[in-house]
Amino acid sequence: MAAAELLLTGVRVADLGDAVGEAAARLLADLGAETLKIEPPEGARTRNDEPVIGGHSLPYSVRNANKSALAADLSTPEGRAGAQALVADADIVFLSPATADAIVLEKIRETSPGLVAVISSPFGLTGPRRDWQATGRTLLALSGAMSRSGRPGAPPLVPPEQLATATATAHAAWLALVAYTQRMRTGWGQTIDLSHHEAVVTGLDPAFGVQGSAAAGRSGKFRRGRPPADSYPIYRCADGFVRLCLLSKRQWRGMFGWLGEPAEFADPAYDSITARVAAADRLELLIEAHFADRTAAELVDEAATRGVPLAQVLSLGEALAADHFTKAGTVARTEVAPGLTATVPVGYLASDGQLLGMRTPSPELPTRTASDSAWTRREEPAHQDLTPGTDGSPFAGLRVLDLGVIVFGAEAGRAFADLGADVIKVESRTYPDGLRQTRHGEAMNASFAWGNRGKRSLGLDLRTEEGKRLFIDLVRRSDVVLSNFKPGTLDSLGIGFATLTAANPGIIVLESSAFSADGPWAQRLGYGPLVRAACGVTSLWKYAAGDIASWDGVTVFPDHVAARLGALSVAAALLARSRDGRGRHLQMAQSDVVLHQLADLALLESLRPGSVDAVGNRGREVFGGIFACAGDDEWCVVEARTAEETAALRAVVGAGEWDLADAVAAWTAVRSPAEVGDELQRHRLPAAPMLRLPELLDDPQLAHRGTYTTLDHPLLGQTLPAEDPSAAYERLEVSGLGPAPLAGADTESICRELLGLDEHRLAGLLDRGVVFVP
Repeated sequence: MAAAELLLTGVRVADLGDAVGEAAARLLADLGAETLKIEPPEGARTRNDEPVIGGHSLPYSVRNANKSALAADLSTPEGRAGAQALVADADIVFLSPATADAIVLEKIRETSPGLVAVISSPFGLTGPRRDWQATGRTLLALSGAMSRSGRPGAPPLVPPEQLATATATAHAAWLALVAYTQRMRTGWGQTIDLSHHEAVVTGLDPAFGVQGSAAAGRSGKFRRGRPPADSYPIYRCADGFVRLCLLSKRQWRGMFGWLGEPAEFADPAYDSITARVAAADRLELLIEAHFADRTAAELVDEAATRGVPLAQVLSLGEALAADHFTKAGTVARTEVAPGLTATVPVGYLASDGQLLGMRTPSPELPTRTASDSAWTRREEPAHQDLTPGTDGSPFAGLRVLDLGVIVFGAEAGRAFADLGADVIKVESRTYPDGLRQTRHGEAMNASFAWGNRGKRSLGLDLRTEEGKRLFIDLVRRSDVVLSNFKPGTLDSLGIGFATLTAANPGIIVLESSAFSADGPWAQRLGYGPLVRAACGVTSLWKYAAGDIASWDGVTVFPDHVAARLGALSVAAALLARSRDGRGRHLQMAQSDVVLHQLADLALLESLRPGSVDAVGNRGREVFGGIFACAGDDEWCVVEARTAEETAALRAVVGAGEWDLADAVAAWTAVRSPAEVGDELQRHRLPAAPMLRLPELLDDPQLAHRGTYTTLDHPLLGQTLPAEDPSAAYERLEVSGLGPAPLAGADTESICRELLGLDEHRLAGLLDRGVVFVP
């Protein structure tokens, strides 16, 4: 791919980070940033991360594609000087606390005030847990995700730990690019104190954020024990398993017809999810019998013709071999590291039809040193529309037309609304956003309020010619269009990219879908649970590899993290537009995001087929598990990553000749989860209590770092806790978080102010239903 097609051409990224910083730098490298890995002559510590095959660390290999490597021994004056010079000429640098100290970041800032520095660590640089050890599994325990994962009545189940690292990675890259965008406006860089803990809490499946249509309107009270995971059941078929996802009346009606319209379920009351759940014992028997003697492929194909959301439950190996991902280009055989070729996910984003992903393998041990190397010479941009100024909001003056729905749709637009953009949610009266549904007919639920705060709402019928013309006229006055429908939907509405770019050559259009637009699954109905099933995540989310049941049904993934990557892609396209004035057509699929986030496991599976399966609560460390603590349904995660940590753990719990797991269980059983975490962390051992969602508000680390703020909404009659979008930044001003709108609440003001409609024309549009108000 020619460099001119990349989005971050001319942006320089220096990588001296930890594993999360490495992976975040890789995300920016995929988007086109010139990225230098600065490591000791013997190689970065992360080159030894397990598993290692053929002399290559598989995690290092996938985290460092598209980079060049330079050697700098930070323990010597010469090495530090060389690294300092490279960082001073960079735009963005990823650091660990140790490398930030070694290169004396504060000194570099004196001559490079525009540098954006991201210091990545498990808990951040401040707070009572700043020195705690962490693994992906301990972070999942602290995030609230583990507390609701698993079989009701059984111990909790730790979700696949890759989800924690991938979430922190996406967050790190987003923070970096937001700060760089702000620098383009103000000339000032800043230091970002990235906490992996905060990233997972607010980015994986946030306690105080969008919960999806199936959970909209819940009271917010969370029980002890695991909640039922019956919304997305899994059924055995002739050659495996399939997952069903019946949410809407239309989908149920398709299933009802497929079952032969059984009389016992003909009552319209079964159009309701609640009624179907209440009758699950009878309904599931019918579906099981209907599916039992048919293959997964047959079932999925017929489900598609009937409008019934269904997906085959695949292992990761089966997903990598699926025809869809190969034809879409998501998965390809490529050189991942020098001399190491495998079939792996290569990218999740296409820009103007070209995949932005893995172009070059991870680098060999560096032979060049930082002192005798330099960045590629770059030209000043020919075009610049990010007006410098003093406004602290990175996206002030940006207008986003948000056609998105449900979780991804809410979150992608909110990312810009939180940081100063004018985000207009374009809504249909006939096909309302499923996130607006409530259990008892309330005006709004908390989930919608969280996900759509700070936006305006335009009620507009895009299925009318007048509505299309109004939308296209609004596009002329806007910068970004966001959507997350099936591929081809915008074209079918007459507002596809070709039409929009003809009206506004600078428009950035992001189209997101469940599955890649170019493969045979492109038109499949897709929700997060179906994407997880088809991409191997569901098969990894089990207590044991041989189990039939999976327990990912109550966690909203990958919607939130995919939305963050969608916003990252748009931010990169806006920076590209500032150079050449040209808009971009961005396309991404949630399935491709999932595979990209499992890239290290995918590489292992490709090299050793059949080796990747569920590990349950045992984990992949030398020792690990979840253990019951004193109290009702109280648990903790305890791990040891090395033989040395295992020995230290044995000493702390007094294992003696006991089996270590038995000794840890006896030791934790008489202590609270907090006591377990505090005591083991005093010995530098990764351990953490399991927290429930409401407990996050009282978590001392999150409180110290200001992770949460408050959100008021007049329709809810309560003040909601909400993520503070400025928490990690050194220098970022955001206005108060405005309330989410009723559908069509801003229709009249938008029509008058932006479209210049007079009262007579506006009244006619309202009468004809082209536009609407609440």
